[in-house]
Amino acid sequence: MGYFATGVTVVTMRLPSGEPWGFTVNSFTSVSLTPPLILVCVDHGSESFQAMSRAHYFAVNILAEDQEDLSRRFSAKRQDRFSHVPWSEGPHGSPLIEGCLGFLECRKVASHAHGDHTVILGEVLEARATGGNPLLFYRSSYARIEPSLEPTKR
Repeated sequence: MGYFATGVTVVTMRLPSGEPWGFTVNSFTSVSLTPPLILVCVDHGSESFQAMSRAHYFAVNILAEDQEDLSRRFSAKRQDRFSHVPWSEGPHGSPLIEGCLGFLECRKVASHAHGDHTVILGEVLEARATGGNPLLFYRSSYARIEPSLEPTKR
């Protein structure tokens, strides 16, 4: 799977206590346009799975090419991930990290356990994109691209 390049995101939510929680995810994809649905995959054994299983709403923050430090911060085993990270609250309460390429704020609609991960399905309620280039993960390393192709026309 390392030869398949992925984007890098930080999934954020509020814990029942109101505390913000977030973790790095590169197992993320669009499922449907009508209705707008996405999915993220979360390891059963992680603290993040415990947080995600209690959340009703969450946001997918799409990282820009200059946000490798955020990816590392939110994948590290520490409790102060939001310390010194500028963010605002989304319309449904999810933390939205400033400077990202965009975000999708979602309502959790289903979860399905498969193997050592759970697939979390989210209905997109709010979305925003700011433009720029994405942070990628490829062959166990961070990567960047300079898009040279014209956007696909529908």
